[in-house]
Amino acid sequence: MQDIAEQLLAWHASGRSFAVATVVGVSGSAPRDPGAALAVDADGEAIGSVSGGCVEGAVYELCQAAIESGEPVLERFGYSDEDAFAVGLTCGGILDVFVQPVRPGADPAFDAGLALLAAGTPVALARVVAGPARLLGATVAVTADSHHGTLSPAPSVTAPLERAVVAETRAMLDAGRTGSVVLGLDGRPCDEHEEGTVTLFVESYVPAPRMLVFGAIDFAAAVVRIGKFLGYHVTVCDARPVFATERRFPEADRVVVDWPHRYLDSQLDRLDGRTVLCVLTHDAKFDIPLLERALRLPVGYVGAMGSRRTHREREAKLREAGLSDTEIGRLRSPIGLDLGARTPEETAVSVAAEIVAHRRGGSCLPLSAGDGPIHHDLTATAGDRERKPHAA
Repeated sequence: MQDIAEQLLAWHASGRSFAVATVVGVSGSAPRDPGAALAVDADGEAIGSVSGGCVEGAVYELCQAAIESGEPVLERFGYSDEDAFAVGLTCGGILDVFVQPVRPGADPAFDAGLALLAAGTPVALARVVAGPARLLGATVAVTADSHHGTLSPAPSVTAPLERAVVAETRAMLDAGRTGSVVLGLDGRPCDEHEEGTVTLFVESYVPAPRMLVFGAIDFAAAVVRIGKFLGYHVTVCDARPVFATERRFPEADRVVVDWPHRYLDSQLDRLDGRTVLCVLTHDAKFDIPLLERALRLPVGYVGAMGSRRTHREREAKLREAGLSDTEIGRLRSPIGLDLGARTPEETAVSVAAEIVAHRRGGSCLPLSAGDGPIHHDLTATAGDRERKPHAA
């Protein structure tokens, strides 16, 4: 929903009712991940997408019906080979889509969630998508130190459940995760097939992941461009002021003149498991102090440019600095996948491909070379991928 948040905020600010359809579960070769959303306002305007076109028409009608009835609904869409014109996914996957009507001012949690999102405050929305009818659509907005909304008009009835929901949602927000959580009415974790459970879909809205590009060279400019395309907040850092200029890197969110290791030390409280570090200087006086620190940090990816000979020399220096084989093994060097890249732009594609493969658990083989699943995100927990909400 984050990619359509700006329009939702505009509708909300104008007092316009709308409905949001969100992908809350996927199975097989579904085209969109959980969290993808389509919204329709009371005038029939539509934004976003839940399937890339396969079931958009049917979901649009569900949104219109939800606006009229004021009732949320969970709908499952799958492939049908019996009728070529049936509503379904031609790719063979299954989508669970939750449609929730929104009337500005009627839901304190949704109102607070949109306001926090607009302010850039990390927030997670937990919505009941399956379970007792009285709870369906109930929403809680959770930040690092507060929460808004309640699961029931009589919160004392669901107090243990609500405490568990807030705790689970806050943990997912801290990790920047989106996915499903199944709890018993007493708040205990459950399997989705157990009786008397509640399935919540938790959407975490956190700042864009960071890409730190060290080395203000021509290859860096191409990496910056593709980093922005992938949705990263990109910083370029180099100790040489003649190279590290905003004019050379107009698409970077920030250009910093500083020694790489010193700048990294200043950013420790802003790094997380989604952070990507691209070390492109291939100059030992910059690289070694930087990598000595970077490979001991809980960041998502560390890659360094250089020849295989440079890599061997770099490994030796890192061992001399006291790094273990496990720590050195985290280094992606030479950086990028073997695409035969030559130009800065081709190299940037190679680097981006490795980052995506590392993040999503890709095999790096041509899709035509295998017959397994196209989407296999290893960064998601089993619960994110396997807990599929069922119709209430």
